[in-house]
Amino acid sequence: MHRTTRRKGLLLVIMGAIFWGVGGTVAQKLFHQSKIDVNWLVTTRLLISGFLLLSIQFFGKSRSQVFGIWKNKRTAVQLIIFGLLGMLSVQYTYMASIKYGNAAVATLLQYLAPVMIIIYLVLRKKAVFTRQDVLTVFLALGGCFFLLTNGSISSLSVPIPAIVWGVLSGLALAFYTLYAVPLLAQFESLVIVGWAMVIGGFTLSFIHPPWQMDFNSLTVESYIYLVFVIIFGTMMAFWFYIESLQSLSPKETSLLGSLEPLAAVLTTVFWLKESFGFFQWVGTACIITMILSVALNKDSSSHTKQSS
Repeated sequence: MHRTTRRKGLLLVIMGAIFWGVGGTVAQKLFHQSKIDVNWLVTTRLLISGFLLLSIQFFGKSRSQVFGIWKNKRTAVQLIIFGLLGMLSVQYTYMASIKYGNAAVATLLQYLAPVMIIIYLVLRKKAVFTRQDVLTVFLALGGCFFLLTNGSISSLSVPIPAIVWGVLSGLALAFYTLYAVPLLAQFESLVIVGWAMVIGGFTLSFIHPPWQMDFNSLTVESYIYLVFVIIFGTMMAFWFYIESLQSLSPKETSLLGSLEPLAAVLTTVFWLKESFGFFQWVGTACIITMILSVALNKDSSSHTKQSS
């Protein structure tokens, strides 16, 4: 792989992860301070971000792809599946975990995804289990144990609903990362991500229409947070993440995207003043160590085949 292309992929996934992590913390602020409904926020951010991404593609290069993706029955079905089981699932489970817990725990739990991807690829014989993978699994599971228990097995330091939604979010992210690869081989990332967001937002709007909201109750500060969550925490984050898959393997993208927890933890603890126990910091350190071990491992993609 060309070194410049790989560097671009690394930069995109790192920026996307940071936007995603900070966006989650800002969403937590909206849930707890402005009492915004999870369904409404997910619906609104998906619809607006989706239409913006499709507009960028339409007025840029390859505008024919915007509607061309629907002309083939097979790709149309793949796109709908990706929009519902990938995009919508990742968005909803992640936001629900934040609502019941906090952004730091939600994002850390979401990054059980690399372990799920490694196990899936090994079982499907698309990758071999390496020492690097053993270290990755050990650090991820150990990190989650300390994060959720704060060192005490007898009692969880995180609400059960937050844990359930967080684990489901990890599963959704694993599916999202792997399922996108074949579509990316045929269409621009803007088209795939844009339509997936519109499909997810449109579906959820039947449960909570975006216009059913007391907009007068929102402050100027709330609107600023909303804009950040929609533009940076959703549109830019997902676009950069999915674009990185064109130059990195799914496992690399998922693992390096784990920078998201670091951004979420730091902003949750130092901006929102959430309490974090000693062993929860140990758990966070385990997950961040996992990220660094992957980033410094130059051969991390040599044994992984891209899905086709």
